[in-house]
Amino acid sequence: MPNPSKTLHEVEETITSVIDSLIDGQEGFQKTGEQLKNESLREFFLAESLTRAEFRGDLEEVLHQEGVHDIKESGTVGGTLRRAWGDLKAALGASEHTILETAEKAEDAAVKAYAEALKGKLPSPVHELLSKQAAHIQASHDFVREARDKSK
Repeated sequence: MPNPSKTLHEVEETITSVIDSLIDGQEGFQKTGEQLKNESLREFFLAESLTRAEFRGDLEEVLHQEGVHDIKESGTVGGTLRRAWGDLKAALGASEHTILETAEKAEDAAVKAYAEALKGKLPSPVHELLSKQAAHIQASHDFVREARDKSK
């Protein structure tokens, strides 16, 4: 039988990894939304930033229910670098296509974070929550990719 504290630690690490990805997404979608000229895309990106914050809150609640109260939130180094690169490109007058291209790369990282998390052994309710969120993340990724393709 697995050690409960080891299992809890593994679940905590998995959820924290996804939370870091969600922080990247929340900040990235907000910044990208502020940079876009197309009003409907701007609205999508700003709404998606709020969705990532909601997903993050749901996962933090799971950790709190499991007794984890000291959640260190930072995002990822890769996410920070992508946002900085995107900000630089926008400051240099990047096209919407270029901005959306950068956003799609960030979404690739989010899709990967969820895929990795779902590979692990997780309690059923956690797996279900992550699966539901992953489906939304994939749909968002596809939308960003399509918007990028249309912006050529």
